[in-house]
Amino acid sequence: MLATGCRLLHSSGMGRLLAPLTGHRGLVFTLHSVRPQSRMHGFAPNRHLTVTPEFLERTIVQARAAGLRIVSLAEALDHVETDDPAAQRVCAFTFDDGYRDNLIHAYPVLRKHEVPFTIFVTSGFVDRSSEIWWEALERIVRGASSIETPIGERMRTLDASTRDGKVRIYDRLLHWFTKELGEESQRVELRRLAAVHGLDLAALADELILDWDELRSLCRDPLFTVGAHTHNHFALARLSRTRMQDDIAAGLERLAAELGVTPQVFAYPYGFEAAVNHQSQEVVSQFNFRAAFTTHPGMLERKADRFAMPRVSMNGYFQDAAIVSQYLNGAPFPIYNMLRRIRDGVSLRRTCS
Repeated sequence: MLATGCRLLHSSGMGRLLAPLTGHRGLVFTLHSVRPQSRMHGFAPNRHLTVTPEFLERTIVQARAAGLRIVSLAEALDHVETDDPAAQRVCAFTFDDGYRDNLIHAYPVLRKHEVPFTIFVTSGFVDRSSEIWWEALERIVRGASSIETPIGERMRTLDASTRDGKVRIYDRLLHWFTKELGEESQRVELRRLAAVHGLDLAALADELILDWDELRSLCRDPLFTVGAHTHNHFALARLSRTRMQDDIAAGLERLAAELGVTPQVFAYPYGFEAAVNHQSQEVVSQFNFRAAFTTHPGMLERKADRFAMPRVSMNGYFQDAAIVSQYLNGAPFPIYNMLRRIRDGVSLRRTCS
């Protein structure tokens, strides 16, 4: 929906006309994995989390050509608070979780263009003590011909012998993991599946996630800032208040112990509505962060709640300059968010009726 709207705004020229009203102070991009285009075609359900280094570079160039000043996240927050309505709009780049390819493939591009950036680090991933469950689930389903799992309170065997079958199974497991199982139960089931299908979860983290030495090397570059992202990457809104506090505190303790840093910014794991509620925002506000970021799409505005700041996701399915142009001027987000509210209201009425 968002991508289609962006293309229509771009082709019609309406996005450019709306920009003075919708561009506000600028935006913060969020990315996850950055790596060259995979030669593998077919089953890749997490492809939306990956963009190419070339697309990252094109976006940097495009943002500057559109008149935005690329700044650190701290500078972006300063800019939101400025009283000067004529100040140049800004753009900041952030990366979630701590993927190793941020160092291998994104960092050379960022250094080349002198782009400040923040990585929101999930310390349990770096410790290899917590599971990157969505990546693990993809590996399990990709390598299996069938999967036995207790969805619906009884064991059932799901056929994973075809690509379509894998897509259906992954989508069903994804729904089960994120909507039906609790956060702790989700990880227990993942460990069971990994043991059955021979996937080494620690080795997967070794492959995909930065280690502490690599993060220490990045810390020597003034372009780089560490952000907090909890220890276990649980959806905070699905935890008790005490578990939220414990997971945030554990992440901060590990970052301080290994990197000697006290992050001033926080990103909610997942960052969408089901993972961020009023209670989680209240808990995060107790940790003296300057701001906390969601993945709710929108532009930087002075009136924004600093513990529910918006970010614009760079989606691997839509590596398109026309779409980026609309992200940069902010035109699609008021429309998109209005439609989301209408949809959610209809869903709520159906549930209550």
